[in-house]
Amino acid sequence: MKAPQEILDFYTRPAAMTSAGAHAPRLDGLPRDVPSLVRVVQGLLLHQHWAQAYGVELSDERRDESHLRPVDRMLDRLLALDDRPLSAARPLETRLVGVCRHFTVLLTALLRARGVPARARCGFAGYFNPGTFVDHWVCEHWNAAEARWVLVDAQIDDAQRAALQPDFDLLDVPRDRFVVAGDAWAKGRAGEADPVKFGFLDEGGLWFIAGNVARDLAALNGMEMLPWDDWSAMVGPDEPLRDDQLAQLDRLAALTRSPDARFAELRAAYEGDERLRVPATVFNAVLNRRDTI
Repeated sequence: MKAPQEILDFYTRPAAMTSAGAHAPRLDGLPRDVPSLVRVVQGLLLHQHWAQAYGVELSDERRDESHLRPVDRMLDRLLALDDRPLSAARPLETRLVGVCRHFTVLLTALLRARGVPARARCGFAGYFNPGTFVDHWVCEHWNAAEARWVLVDAQIDDAQRAALQPDFDLLDVPRDRFVVAGDAWAKGRAGEADPVKFGFLDEGGLWFIAGNVARDLAALNGMEMLPWDDWSAMVGPDEPLRDDQLAQLDRLAALTRSPDARFAELRAAYEGDERLRVPATVFNAVLNRRDTI
């Protein structure tokens, strides 16, 4: 079903995290097709947790790059390391260090700059550790020819593909291999999946899924935060979910599972609730500090 033009327009416009700012002219010469842009992204970024697999030892200063949020600041750092055109793949040592969210948000920014509707999705991938769904981000772009949204995992390059051996097209990830946060919540609530299987390392459960529902809602509203950013929408691992919280999360999960179906309601739910809106400062759970956005 074709998405309404207002929705496609919304996801074509750069937002707070996906604007290239002063670097926008550098995006003009990039290709428009998705496979080429994925290769561009992969030539610019290095995943923090895969660096050793590529033979790269990261300093603490380089690891700090994974805490950059807006694309314009990501490009500031990237171009300080290597000022060549963005179409030029960098050597591993001068790629920007990030995580799945950075691959996703940069691809989203490049697609929007080239006129392709795109949005970042927060959820869980079932192709890293068998039997579990790992905290992950992918890009969702509008395929006009097929009139559908398509999931793309820009992080998985040739080296990671060889290690993981996915049995599907990474440029069209099946919805049961990457599960958006709202779907994970619905499955967990209905008893169709074990919520503990959704998380990262030794953390998982409904509370973890709830955090990703809030992050996915924010991303769908143009605020693609770090996977470890917390604000008042989040609940802790030892905090039991109250009935009113469960009811709200049921509603938010329904909205984010099919964001086009009730787009105005999705926008109003985010903008109208100060607990859900990303505030001026968030808690960076990795660095154990408050960050100004």
